[in-house]
Amino acid sequence: MTTAAPRASTEELAAIARQARWKIIETVASSRAGHIGGPLSATDLLVALYFAQLDVDPSDPRAAGRDRFILSKGHSAIGLYAVLALRGFFPVDELATFDHGDSRLQGHPDMLLTPGVDASTGSLGQGLSAGAGMALGAKRLGHGFHTWVMVGDGELEEGMIWETVLSAPRFGLDNLTLIIDLNGLQQYGWPAEDSDRFDRSEPVGHVDLERVFTGFGWNALTIDGHDFDEILGAFDRVVSSRERAGRPTVIIARTAKGRGVSFTEGTYRWHNGVATEEQLETARAELLGTTGAGR
Repeated sequence: MTTAAPRASTEELAAIARQARWKIIETVASSRAGHIGGPLSATDLLVALYFAQLDVDPSDPRAAGRDRFILSKGHSAIGLYAVLALRGFFPVDELATFDHGDSRLQGHPDMLLTPGVDASTGSLGQGLSAGAGMALGAKRLGHGFHTWVMVGDGELEEGMIWETVLSAPRFGLDNLTLIIDLNGLQQYGWPAEDSDRFDRSEPVGHVDLERVFTGFGWNALTIDGHDFDEILGAFDRVVSSRERAGRPTVIIARTAKGRGVSFTEGTYRWHNGVATEEQLETARAELLGTTGAGR
């Protein structure tokens, strides 16, 4: 048996998310490598998954009956690592080794190295196919675990994703949920139009994704990906509809790239980057309410 975390309150989840965001920006600054914008946009979704939804056990990360999670947008690994550490899969202090040559915490998730990582990712577009395979295997073998996959909106430009979108409903994969981190920015992009949210044109900002996925045979939900009430409500709808749905679900989570830190939010230039000491002080004050002296 695995052990799902007791569902934290929205206030507790928000506090954990602030800690995770601080560890993201601090760790990348310390290692002088890594991504910022995508991990910060996904933080609230990851925290909600690991502290309120997934049936996992940090003391037994390979338990056969555990829920599976795949971070398909693998360049956001530091976001996953921060949440895994806070959940107890490995010591928080180990984050300091991020992206070092001998570290278990490489720049992209490696399932052979890192406790809690269910799939090695980084070549964009492959995670949903792997997740569909896990979900199909569970169906065929009679296992009850659920598989969750997170992709980025820029990643939706990869054709392999759409091959799986087409095929998953035909296998009745109601034990598969796709979360789209719709953060509105990718590393590069076209200049913004008046209808775009941020400083570059959104990768799929002018596409009715809910209608598209529904047309392919998926259940589709659109939420604010930074509102824990909406996130948990979507998770509850996934669980309650699973037995009668017979189809996979997509949660389209509207987020902001670089969320939570004033100088990173909503600007494509912070897809990656290393914060200066002054910027770290700003981030620490905004996220933790303390200065360097309070560490």
